[in-house]
This record gives sequence, structure tokens and C-alpha cells, in this order.
Amino acid sequence: MRTLFLSILLMYSTWSCAQTQQRLTPEQKQRLDEIATQDVPENAPGIATAIIQDGKIIYKKYAGLADLSDSSMIGESTRFNIASNGKQFTALAVLSLIDSKDLKLSDDIRQWFPNLLPDLKSKITVQHLLNHTSGIRDFYDLMSLQGSTWWEKSFDNQDVLNLLVKQSGLNFEPGTKYLYSNSNYVLLALLIEQVSQQSFVEYTNDMFRQLNMPNTSFVDNAGKIRGPIARSYFNFGTWTTYDWIWNACGDGNIFSTLEDQIQWERLVQGKSETTFSRRIIDQSQQHIKGSKFTNYGYGLEFGEYKGMPFHFHEGATGAWKATVIRFPETNTSMITMTNTGKAIPFSQTRQMADVFFDLKSAEEYLVTKPASVGPYVSEDEVLGTYLTESDFAFTFEKRGGKVFLKRVGRGDIELEREADNIFRQKYDPDFKQEFTTNSKGQLQVTVYYTTHNPYSATKAGSLDDGFDFRQFNGEYLNAETNTSIILRHIEGMNYEVKFREDYVTKGLLVSGEKMLVDFYSLIFKDGSLMLNGDRIKQVQYVKK
Repeated sequence: MRTLFLSILLMYSTWSCAQTQQRLTPEQKQRLDEIATQDVPENAPGIATAIIQDGKIIYKKYAGLADLSDSSMIGESTRFNIASNGKQFTALAVLSLIDSKDLKLSDDIRQWFPNLLPDLKSKITVQHLLNHTSGIRDFYDLMSLQGSTWWEKSFDNQDVLNLLVKQSGLNFEPGTKYLYSNSNYVLLALLIEQVSQQSFVEYTNDMFRQLNMPNTSFVDNAGKIRGPIARSYFNFGTWTTYDWIWNACGDGNIFSTLEDQIQWERLVQGKSETTFSRRIIDQSQQHIKGSKFTNYGYGLEFGEYKGMPFHFHEGATGAWKATVIRFPETNTSMITMTNTGKAIPFSQTRQMADVFFDLKSAEEYLVTKPASVGPYVSEDEVLGTYLTESDFAFTFEKRGGKVFLKRVGRGDIELEREADNIFRQKYDPDFKQEFTTNSKGQLQVTVYYTTHNPYSATKAGSLDDGFDFRQFNGEYLNAETNTSIILRHIEGMNYEVKFREDYVTKGLLVSGEKMLVDFYSLIFKDGSLMLNGDRIKQVQYVKK
């Protein structure tokens, strides 16, 4: 009897909490408005955002201009590029073909793409593409090696496939690791075309009609995008836009309105009508059954936010950015879409969650400073380069008697001592660096900040006095991308690295076999080098 009473009490408490959350206080409404408009000044591009719970719109806000040239405002009919948030719809289309028995998760995709890695003995399955465990390299990163960018040169899905079939290697053996790669979802779009005998856009447009999302569509012809569009703007002293010329899709390149995205969230919450299978919609919100990788499913990431399980995805293409987060325990969704390079929907949407659920600050959930002070470490001892497991480098240098931290892609920052083995950023003291010795006797730095949990990097070792730095000089060629890398030793551990005439940079040798170059690491072995980037690994360059 007592157990029954407690169960009823718990059900009532949960129901009561959800009910009270459906009506915002004036203070919550004001704070949500402030969050929505924090990066939307007068006469500027802006934002569309909403909170939906149990199928009801709890909060909705439009702010800013869709087009600065005619001062048209962002509104219910304004379409944004929601970029990678479209992956959930590509996955939904795949699920519909699986439901109709036209496709299986276990199918090897080379049934349809026989020229893709034909010598690989392992299967590359539909499931591998869906949850980014295929090992296939990201085509954007491959394009970057070639000097091509999406804002200068248009690709379509066939161009992507043509680039991928030239690859003879993978990031890793299929099914053994997770690494996000946009190539997976372009291949899924091409697969949908092969299986359905319709274009990907036609097939998904029919799906969107069934979902009652009439203003949502992938784009395979940038010259025929239905309006009105929220034009995308950067700000480098003044607002700057550009023409959209990209035709590849499936991984993104999908335009939608806030109203359509609200409709989708209501369907996910089971609170709206559709002729599309509700069972497939429900399946799309789950982990892939039987997969050992539970962080990514059907175009959707899984995690925890301040102690609450949530599903989420981010999308970004230039200044177009979008975020969706879902809290299944309270049947709540939050959406943010922007056309301004100044806004950061990733953080804005989470700020909205903090207000809506009355959550504590991040510091309450994170380790943001060292637990205690350790043995003294001198300034000269900390100098050098430290590497994380993913080869991100922290380099500590001394200039004019002051210690500076250098990181790729960021400005140098001056540090000051806080305690015997703890330093901090001079003008942002929450950014702390703790120096300790690990179990192998190596000096390591652990980095703390208020927005993330701490992580560590280990100090790179020094090289022998007789080390031949010139042995790496020369030109290295990669046939898969038709690119080259030219290395020239300058002095000490430093090299000049030439990728192209318009891309000459510096490299830092951190061991006898590894060099860091901007966002790449180069591994030397047997007269060749392996290039590793964010989403491309083991790209082999052979010395000429």
C-alpha cells in the first residue's frame, strides 16, 4: 500500500511539475527575450526561436532582419538553412525505406557504390553511415586540403561521391570507432535515390508533405530555392552577405521555417497529426538497437545537460546556425535558428533551458578549478609544448620575463602565477592551468574553465643534440586528393610548410616522428607521412 501511495505521489509530482512549467512567469519571459535578442542589434540579421512542451508552444520569438537590402523582417514564413540539423530527416527517410523492406541496416552500401573502397574486405553498412562509424573521411576536410571551399566552388552529391571513390584509405576500420563525417549523410542521400528510384529531394519532399511541413526542403539546386529566405550575414566591421551556390545535400543544405520545425517537434512529442508512420518517428528518436555506440543515432546526438538526459544536434553553414535540444523526460523541445554570424545558438538555447527549468549555473555541475595546490613548478619548467590525446597543442613561451600560452587558431594570452603549480590567464582568471606529474613521471598541464570539465595535455619530449632536422625536408604527394606538402627546416623545431601557393604556414616538430601544422598532425614513417586532421585520418603522402 505504501509503495502504491508513493507511486501515485511521484506521478502527481511529475505531472504537476510539467503543468507549472507550461506557463512562464513574467521574469522568465523577460529573461528569454533578453537571451533571444542578445546578439540582435537594431537593423541587423537575427533569430527565430521557440520552446515546445507536450505539443504546446510555451515561448516563441522572432527578431531581426531576414534581408538587409530591403529591411524585410524575420517572421513565420522566413526560411533558414538549418544545416546539419537536417541529418535527422535524412535518417528518417532511410528508416522509411527500411520499414518498407527495401533496405536493411546491415546492408553493405557497396551494393550500390561498387567503386567505393573496392579492396576493403570489411562491410560498410547503412548503420555505419547513420551513426558515423563508417570510417569514411569527411569530404569538406578533403576539399579543404585541395584548397576548395563551399562558398567559392559548388559541389553536388555526385561530386562528393567522385571525391570519395578516389580515397583508398579510411579513418579507421568500419564499426570500430565513432567520428562525425558529413560524407556519411551525403552517401545516405545518394543511397535513397538508388533504392527509391526518385531524386533525394523528391523523396524527402513527399515525406515533408506527409509530416505537414510544407516549407521544408533539401536543396540540390541553389538557383531555385523557394523564398522568403533569411540571408546569411557575417560581420567584419560591417554586415556582409554572400550568394548561396552549394548543391550537395543530405548532410545539410535544408531550408525550413520555425513553424515547420515546431510542427516536427510536436510530432516527436506525439501531439500532432500526420499521415507518416508514427512508429518510424518514434524509432528515429531512439538509439540504434544493438549498436555499442550510444552517443549518436538517427541523425541525433544523445547526452546529458546539467543532470538531465537530452537529445540534440547542432547545424552550422557559414553564418547560418541552428540548434535543437530535446528533454524527453519532460517532453520539451527548444529550437534556435539564426542568420547572423554574431549569434551562437549552441549557448543561447542552453541558456533558455537554464531559465525554463530554473537550472543552476554551469559551475555547479563542472569541475572548474584545481582541488588543491601541488608542489612548486618554476616558470622555466612549464615552458614547452603539451599535447592532448587528439594532438591539440598548448605551447608555453617566455617573452620579456612573462609567460604566454599559444594555441592554434587563437590569439596568444599572457599568464600569471596563481599558486605554486597553478597559472591563470591574466585578463580572465577563470582560465586556469595546473601543472603536475603523471604516473609516468611526465609533466602535464590540466586546463580548467567555467564552461567545460578539465582536460589534460602531456609535455612533449626533447630531441637528441644530433637529431637530423633536415631529413624531413622535401615534397610529399597524395594521389587521393592530388595534393602535395613541401617541408623546409628553418631552425630548432620549426619548419616552413607549404600546402599550396596560397597556403604557406609553420610546423612544429614535437617528437622524432610527429609535427604539428595548424589543425593537422603529420606522422613520419618510412619516407612518407600520414596527415591527420579533425575528420580525416591516415591520409598518406609519399616523399617525391
